Amino acid sequence: MGHFNVDQFKDRETIAALLGSPGRWAVVGLSNNTLRPAFRVAKYLQEKLGMEIVPVNPKGEEVHGAQGYTQLAEIPGSIDVVDCFVNSERVGAIVDQAIEIGARAVWLQLGVVDEAAAQRATAAGLSVVMDTCPAIEAPLIGLGQ
Repeated sequence: MGHFNVDQFKDRETIAALLGSPGRWAVVGLSNNTLRPAFRVAKYLQEKLGMEIVPVNPKGEEVHGAQGYTQLAEIPGSIDVVDCFVNSERVGAIVDQAIEIGARAVWLQLGVVDEAAAQRATAAGLSVVMDTCPAIEAPLIGLGQ
């Protein structure tokens, strides 16, 4: 397998490109549970960075005024970034679905690491960011204040 370095999936240029241009972000694991980081981060993406958010959760519930869906395949139209707030054991399946729907990028949140899934996405031509958070990264590049 060779030596795996998670930092290869924290590329500054990739992060700046994803956060610096308006996009449609499917946020997997986003529900109305205000205690979960996804709730706050999605609001940040929406309000501070001007992204369109699409919640994906088991009930398909609406969050932050945005129509929700139960899975990526249900979402009409194109998705720029699939932001994954699911644990590392479950994220591989989400990444594969992101590849299937033709998403441009996958973003695995802080603590979410799946090397094989990241490599599958990269091989399929998607940009990959892993083990960090948009709300942490944006201020570092002068966005979202």
